[in-house]
Amino acid sequence: MSTELLLVEDVAGLGNQGDVVKVADGYARNFLIPKGKAEVMTEASRRRMAKLKAERERRLKEYLDAAKAVAAKLSKVSVTLRMKTVDGEALYGSVSAAMIADEIKAQGVEGIEPAMVSLDGNIKQLGTFDVEIKPHPEVSATIKVWVVAED
Repeated sequence: MSTELLLVEDVAGLGNQGDVVKVADGYARNFLIPKGKAEVMTEASRRRMAKLKAERERRLKEYLDAAKAVAAKLSKVSVTLRMKTVDGEALYGSVSAAMIADEIKAQGVEGIEPAMVSLDGNIKQLGTFDVEIKPHPEVSATIKVWVVAED
């Protein structure tokens, strides 16, 4: 037998909040319902599901709009990092995504985390690099990163 449930919160391996799932009776009765993770599908829960989905879509749209605003700000940003060098070309150390994110934040663009900076490994030499910043999975911006020798 199976029970049709509305997930009230995300459940790993089962579904996200607002999803309708069919699970074994015992799983529903002994875990999901008592823990407040799901409720039995009724007409009231169907209305609640519609409300939850509308709220989730609104939040996702706000998140996407905020990411687009950040990408617009990033189009006007370039980062210059002064680094110590060995033999005038190779860096003593390397430039990491965290360093780039910190410099972007210092220029007044809020909401940038190191995980949003796409680097294929750390930068280990002087030069100019195009670095992609992804504030949202569907939104990205490319900035110039200048790595120059420290005086």
